Amino acid sequence: MASVDYKALKNGGFMRQVQKNNFSLRLKVVGGNLTAAQLATIAEMSKKYGDGHVHLTSRQGVEIPFIKLDDVEKVKEELLAGGVSTGVCGPRVRTVTACQGSAICPSGCIDTYNLAVEISDRYFGRELPHKFKFGVTGCMNNCLKAEENDVGIKGGYTIEWDESACTLCGVCVKACREGALTASDGKLELSESKCTNCGRCVKSCPFDAWKGTPGYILSFGGTFGNLIAKGEQVVPIIRDKGTLFRVADAALRFFDEHAKPSERFRVAIDRAGWDTFKAAIQEAYHG
Repeated sequence: MASVDYKALKNGGFMRQVQKNNFSLRLKVVGGNLTAAQLATIAEMSKKYGDGHVHLTSRQGVEIPFIKLDDVEKVKEELLAGGVSTGVCGPRVRTVTACQGSAICPSGCIDTYNLAVEISDRYFGRELPHKFKFGVTGCMNNCLKAEENDVGIKGGYTIEWDESACTLCGVCVKACREGALTASDGKLELSESKCTNCGRCVKSCPFDAWKGTPGYILSFGGTFGNLIAKGEQVVPIIRDKGTLFRVADAALRFFDEHAKPSERFRVAIDRAGWDTFKAAIQEAYHG
């Protein structure tokens, strides 16, 4: 009997169960989005090759348990024919998570799903010293908990006040949770040190006196497993995707160059030094 390459199976999303020769298959679900047709394919595969149920993971994933070793290749072929791809495990970039963003959610500042697809197309499955997670959330409500990810991306606005359109109604002042806006002497004053780029002034203004330009607020080194650490912001809000991907490239390159095998991104940053990491990211930020 030929030996089984369990490592290769795991790398391709087939995770061994306690039941011998049974696997829980992780699927690729970018940004938490699946079509009705994909769901039908997954349901059919679960009934045909599993035990009729699926598991929804904490990172918007879908796993089909009880796939038999002898059925692995057939499952992969039939899933692919139904428009469903298998996920990955091990030391590589995992499936990108995202909230619904500005395409659906009134609070959203950025198009999270399309950004998640772009990130996935660029990085998904890339081998690294350890697993690496991207999470995209559309606004400061932070439903996707950006800071729990190795690289978290949060939508925000850089704002500009159109004085000619303003009636000084005070709605924006009340909407600002950080106290960054004050009204006095017929003008609005913005404290840039208090502004978090949340965009609530833009969304609340009934006269469109606040203009907002969508941008990306990045955090680095978050992890919520055996080690719990909040990702840190080391550069200002980013206003274009070119800079966003240049900075993300630099983060992965830093991880590749500084991490020991099986060492998480946060641990590698801590060991190499945050000043060293910040210098690399800021160099990429400034182009």
